[in-house]
Amino acid sequence: MRTVTGPQLATMIGDRPEAGGPAYARVAAAIRRLVLDGRLPLDTRLPGERELAAALGVSRTTVTAAYDELRDGGYAVSRQGSGTRSALPPSRGGTRGDARGGPAWTPWAADGSDLLDLAHAAPEAPAEVRRAYDAALEQLPRHLPGSGYHLFGLPELRAAVADRLTARGLPTLPAQVLVTAGAQHAFTLVLQLATGVGDRVLVEQPTYPNALDAIGRHGATAVPVPLAADGWDLGAVAAAVRQTAPRLAYLMPDFHNPTGLLATDAERRELGAVLTRSRTLTVVDETLVELALDGPVPPPLATHLPDDLTVTVGSASKTLWGGLRVGWARASTALIRRLAAVRASVDMGSAVVEQLAVTELLGGLDAALPARRAELRTRRDALLDALARRLPTWRTRVPAGGLVLWCDLGAPVSTRLVGAAERHGIRLAAGPRFGVDGAFERWLRLPYTHPADVIEPAVEALEQAFRAVTADGGATADPVDAVA
Repeated sequence: MRTVTGPQLATMIGDRPEAGGPAYARVAAAIRRLVLDGRLPLDTRLPGERELAAALGVSRTTVTAAYDELRDGGYAVSRQGSGTRSALPPSRGGTRGDARGGPAWTPWAADGSDLLDLAHAAPEAPAEVRRAYDAALEQLPRHLPGSGYHLFGLPELRAAVADRLTARGLPTLPAQVLVTAGAQHAFTLVLQLATGVGDRVLVEQPTYPNALDAIGRHGATAVPVPLAADGWDLGAVAAAVRQTAPRLAYLMPDFHNPTGLLATDAERRELGAVLTRSRTLTVVDETLVELALDGPVPPPLATHLPDDLTVTVGSASKTLWGGLRVGWARASTALIRRLAAVRASVDMGSAVVEQLAVTELLGGLDAALPARRAELRTRRDALLDALARRLPTWRTRVPAGGLVLWCDLGAPVSTRLVGAAERHGIRLAAGPRFGVDGAFERWLRLPYTHPADVIEPAVEALEQAFRAVTADGGATADPVDAVA
């Protein structure tokens, strides 16, 4: 069972500004908001009343009354012998899959609809993709005499990926690369290889919805570690590893989806040290690493981890175009062979033409990226400007790269906003999609993958939808906001 100490919880509560009302109500509201924001994972054992009272500098009676209020509201449960644990009321909680809000996390839901899709962060293809396919078709004849099956991937693509990783500071041989049908496919292969029913997988909270769904489909259990406002809570990661002994970790240190956070080199070193000491196999998702908009990116997290404990996954989908469906896994040669053996039971390799096209694209990526980044920077700034003008109560940090903003709505209305937005022609992804067990009702992810002239009317529609769900005091109906 996860636990939080009195000083740890006091620190988490302490970054909330004080508000009026009885002290016990303010303590209860602060803890309730920590649960809803995903910073206090569900089923975490709370500190004893005396311990928390001492850490907060209040009376034990105040903490007793706060815990009573949490239990009455369904935000805590107590059982004999197991103390008081964080919880969510049935109306806010959920199980894996579509209970986290709406249909499964797949783009097919947008097909055949005239709704503007702000649920999926997927930019259109640049002009280079068409030229790369033309080049691939010219090269195809020399591959036709063979079977077309390449379980590990085309040698030239494996070499191109290895060269790209080496140039970024992670020395890699082609034999250390397995070509897959995207990064999600690579992660699924690792899950099949390394986890079984009931195994724990450490994840950031919030995180990528498809990763959570894949973990659930394999019968494993996601162990969420809340991210801090400005980065990784290294103490929380160490505590989670120590307390839960995860079989696997899934991390996204480069323009994290959905928060946009970029791990510093110091954070990467400490994460690597914690996971190496515990011998935890770690999947590092680098899907967005090439989309740095403001400044450089530190060396890969894998440089701080042993090759036999690390699988770095990447993809052409976000950097170039989702329709390419080409990704890769990088690990030790022995681990790559084991992943390929798992892959052989699913498929025999990726399409040759797409692999040839991605090889061509990687060869010219350094020349193409400045224009791609400049356009995304323009779109990001247009979205930030529109939000500041039309929805000034929303709060978001400016990400240094990636494709999305993570917006604090100021009220737990994310799921309701999704429904209202559809009536205004916008498809959104509710905050709870990105968390474990119903957290993040105060949050919304917004991609800046559409052109600037599309963003302005989209935010205008969002403003109208937000007004609809917050009319008549709806935005402040939740008592959590008393301490915001």
